[in-house]
Amino acid sequence: MSSLTELKSVLRGVRPLCAAVACIAAAAVAGGCHLDMYDQPKFKPLAADPFYADGASARPLVEGTVARGHADTNEYRSTGKSAGKLGSGFPFPVTMPILLRGRDRFDTFCSPCHGRLADGNGMVVRRGFPRPPSLLADSIRSEPEGFFFDVVTEGFGRMYSYAPSIPPDDRWAVVAYLRALQLRSSVPVAELPPGDRARLEGAPR
Repeated sequence: MSSLTELKSVLRGVRPLCAAVACIAAAAVAGGCHLDMYDQPKFKPLAADPFYADGASARPLVEGTVARGHADTNEYRSTGKSAGKLGSGFPFPVTMPILLRGRDRFDTFCSPCHGRLADGNGMVVRRGFPRPPSLLADSIRSEPEGFFFDVVTEGFGRMYSYAPSIPPDDRWAVVAYLRALQLRSSVPVAELPPGDRARLEGAPR
């Protein structure tokens, strides 16, 4: 009986201690939730800053800075130019997988305006968009490969830059496929393999 009474007495003494510990813990947690870490001093994108002479908080990259994985060690491969001038040829051998990749990218990004045959009769043109020049025309066919790479990179006329959407090697693949389309449109029927010539001549007009 005495043991039970003593136990109750001990528990009565512990309750205030537990409450005090709980209060201390709650205060510590509340202190850790202070908003200084959320509302810390910082600049939002494009915010002004009078500290700098140009008044902009966003600072230009240090000269020579290169993003990881974007080091352009081959000028022609990354720009289509050599010594600042548009170049001819491809920076790597053109293989069938590259042509197939080029066809995929061309059909995705270029054919809506230029058409799948590069003749300027794309789907948006059929719906009223201004028709681009045919990429099969002799005046365009005579341009070097670097010209087409540069157009995809920088844009031309109504066409905007596709650099954000098409990586450099894919741009070269597009150029390679375009060259294949241009070659296809200029081969005389007499020079086609017999099987292809028979299919072409037997096709309905």
